[in-house]
Amino acid sequence: MRPGSILNLDNDAVRVYHPDSGPKRLPLIRIDHVVVFGGVSITEDLRHRCAADQRSVTWLSGNGRFLSRVIGPQGGNPLLRVAQHDALRDPARRLDVARSFVAGKLQNTRQLLLRAAADASGARQAALRAAATAIANDLPGLANTDNINVVLGIEGQAAKRYVGCWRHLLSAHAKVPAPTHRVSRPPTDPVNAALSFGYGMLRVAVHGALETVGLDPYIGYLHGIRPGKPALALDLMEEMRQLLVDRTVFTAFNLRQLLPEHFTTHPGGGCELTEDGRRAFLTQWSEARAREWPHRQLDRPVPAATLPVIQARLLARHLRGDTPRYLPWSPA
Repeated sequence: MRPGSILNLDNDAVRVYHPDSGPKRLPLIRIDHVVVFGGVSITEDLRHRCAADQRSVTWLSGNGRFLSRVIGPQGGNPLLRVAQHDALRDPARRLDVARSFVAGKLQNTRQLLLRAAADASGARQAALRAAATAIANDLPGLANTDNINVVLGIEGQAAKRYVGCWRHLLSAHAKVPAPTHRVSRPPTDPVNAALSFGYGMLRVAVHGALETVGLDPYIGYLHGIRPGKPALALDLMEEMRQLLVDRTVFTAFNLRQLLPEHFTTHPGGGCELTEDGRRAFLTQWSEARAREWPHRQLDRPVPAATLPVIQARLLARHLRGDTPRYLPWSPA
């Protein structure tokens, strides 16, 4: 993350060197992905080793926007990708998978609101519970429609209800105001900047999980096919955004682990985390990835860091015809 840093291969470890702080070694076996920000160099030998190990190297901008990615030879059974394409061409199957992604998003959005309401009181608590109830009432509409546009409409309506509650998710302890809507290109305030950065980190994990399983990240069901966009990665992210990223962001602001001085605003109005801000966020992100969540299908708790791979494997099983439905992850 620190400009001027150089990453190179040192036997079975990554050696990180910066002239002002000296070298550090990190064992490769403990690294899932390498994420590089501006001004950081990674040597050819390390890139080749990561490619051989199927460990991705991803470059992100300061606000978490995807820039580029290096990955080794693609693995997986090509028959799985044929099944993935066949499911997209079948309107009923596409609709069924898309509904599952949205159902998972709505369930977990509701969970986030209810968890926040449990720590709130008065009008703030009532508003959070009311939004959670309204989103729960949106769920039956998913099962009763056979139109993908209606599914997208339900998702959009729930998202609007959720964003309307951001001012209640931020407590009186937070040092930043709540935005009234989601802004991402570029984010224009600290909350949206932190969310964009978190979504960038989640995208790296989900994209890598899909490639590990052998699925094509660019062939989606809810998002369809969008040139230049990893539609399936965006699909799978939907059920994980609120509890993995949003919860981390709002908690960090409420506990003053993220402060206004952790952000900078550019002349054009774009807002992004400073180097200290990214370091503060990544500390919380690492803790969030280590947290265990219940998984009903596995009947045991699993670390958040493993959820993208687990759900990608479950999706692959459904597309191959091994299971009748894809069940999204939800801890409740």
